[in-house]
Amino acid sequence: MAETYIDAIRRALFEEMERDPLVYLVGEEVGHYQGAYKVSEGMLERFGEKRVIDAPITESGFTGISIGAAMVGLRPIVEYMTWNFSAVAFDQILNNAAKVRQMSGGQFTCPIVFRGPNGAARQTGAQHSQCYASWYAHVPGLSVVLPSTAYDAKGLLKTAIRDDNPVIFMEGETLYGLTGEVPDDEYTIPLGQGRIAREGKDITLVAWSRMVHVCTDAAKVLAERGIEAEVVDPRTLRPLDTAIIVDSVRKTGRCVIVEVGWPQAGFGGEIAYQVQRQCLDALDAPVERVCSDDVPMPYAKNLEDEVQPQVKDVVAAVRRALYLD
Repeated sequence: MAETYIDAIRRALFEEMERDPLVYLVGEEVGHYQGAYKVSEGMLERFGEKRVIDAPITESGFTGISIGAAMVGLRPIVEYMTWNFSAVAFDQILNNAAKVRQMSGGQFTCPIVFRGPNGAARQTGAQHSQCYASWYAHVPGLSVVLPSTAYDAKGLLKTAIRDDNPVIFMEGETLYGLTGEVPDDEYTIPLGQGRIAREGKDITLVAWSRMVHVCTDAAKVLAERGIEAEVVDPRTLRPLDTAIIVDSVRKTGRCVIVEVGWPQAGFGGEIAYQVQRQCLDALDAPVERVCSDDVPMPYAKNLEDEVQPQVKDVVAAVRRALYLD
């Protein structure tokens, strides 16, 4: 059935909370207000205040409490109104959730999901528009998930909730209204398993979250010019399905990596390293990267669009990789 990205996330939450009474949701406005983006609509009525918990504006506090709850057997889902607000909970996520299993010699696990919208929305300003994917993907002990479709959002979230380790689940804020086919039947998607979003033979485009759609739109433009681009969506950055990227690049001989994050220390740099290390003999051109401009996000709508990767930027990078410019 056709379902929006946000409805797919909501259905995954409902189904997992129905399946496992140890799962609960906590965050700002998740209960009586039903979520800042209405992801948790209807959940308070169905599961009650003990399992759908309205938290105060204290991300560090309710993150730490939830990590403790996970360590003693519960399975919390922590919602951040935006991943930008997770910055005040860095210590809890990086030094407690990510490390407790290793530091305790396996005596403790931490089955917890941190989820919420990531990246730019629409005119939310510089402090509410950052992509945190590469920041969290840097940390061992965390899985980092960025679904680009409604189908993936549901399947990956169900997998994340069942995982015995902490999962960073980053939803595309501008993808919430996107519609796609989502089966009624039960399904999950393994972490670390990418997908080919569009097949092609001339060049590989690697992207995640909203940039997958920018790349598929660019691929349509390129197809009109006789260039068949393959779009690879890794789905998760940690663990990373390096094999699917390498196989594609070995087929096409060229690679462009597209991300909405900033260029310096962006995750695209890690993928570029893996591609050159494993595909050097197959590459016919240097790896290209397309990122947001290296500036804080402007508020003005025209400037906000300009600093983020657009179809024209991807097309230009492909032309450079094919030595057409």
